[in-house]
Amino acid sequence: MRLRYRGHEGLQRLLSLPTLAGVDLAGSDPLSAPWPDLVICSGRGAEAVAFWLKRQNPALRIVFVGTPWAALSRFDLVITTPQYRLADAPNVLHNQLPVHDATPQRIAAEAARWEARLGALPRPFTAVLVGGSSGPYLFTPEAARRLGREASAIARAEGGSLLFTTSARTGEAATAALESAISVPSFFHRWQANASDNPFHALLGLASRIIVTADSISMMAEAISTAKPVLLFDIEEGAYAIRADLDAPRIGWRGRSLDASFFRLLINHAPARFSRDLRVVHRQLVQSGQAQWLGDPSPQAVPPPVEDGLARAVARIRGLFGL
Repeated sequence: MRLRYRGHEGLQRLLSLPTLAGVDLAGSDPLSAPWPDLVICSGRGAEAVAFWLKRQNPALRIVFVGTPWAALSRFDLVITTPQYRLADAPNVLHNQLPVHDATPQRIAAEAARWEARLGALPRPFTAVLVGGSSGPYLFTPEAARRLGREASAIARAEGGSLLFTTSARTGEAATAALESAISVPSFFHRWQANASDNPFHALLGLASRIIVTADSISMMAEAISTAKPVLLFDIEEGAYAIRADLDAPRIGWRGRSLDASFFRLLINHAPARFSRDLRVVHRQLVQSGQAQWLGDPSPQAVPPPVEDGLARAVARIRGLFGL
């Protein structure tokens, strides 16, 4: 179901009200009977809508993905990941990483479809998945150029090529800076909303290793699902770096901007639902050997099998109906 929200829908979420007041009803899909038995929702004003639907059908099961603002007890199931730092509870499923659509079948099909287009580039391929600024961390043009230089050095050392894709958060200035810093054979895809031909899944299949900016938990999950070597690129440096406070109980309070500093204060002092701490995921991935920081030695131990978070989630949802 597609819903379009008004500008004040966050207030309904904060108050946990069962209301459609935050929904632009004219611009959304109809909300009418027959009422569903299951709602799977995430983010923005979805909680208020789900609670309103439960008033129409008290038997409704509500599954929330991520971190809700309402009390956990108001949901039949919450599917979450470590950066949200939710408590253990019978109705909370803690997955290692977010669920995603990068299935082996899709990756293989897209790789086969794109292979001829990239056939002129020397192998091996290193895919570079590029995110952007996220909360306490900024992806500046300087960081983008650093990524371009470091990735180029890896490809140059083995005579291979780089396969880049940006994303919705990359930003034009960072994209231009990144592209200007590449000094080896490469393919460069600039992300566009609703693009008809996105090579993202093909790059996962064709690459022998994957570099992913450490701001994006979703792209990390998709990269790790391939069971290929995954290198995390720290988008910050020095005192602002993700790794600077990686093992500390609290993140450093000072960010590169006022907004970044504000997010750091939220992580340290606000209730968990107001923020997320990406470092929790980074620690787990590096300690398990499923990823390493770009520039660090390769892990010696064989990493554990990749958790099938989607299968775990489906099993728990089926269990709500005794299936």
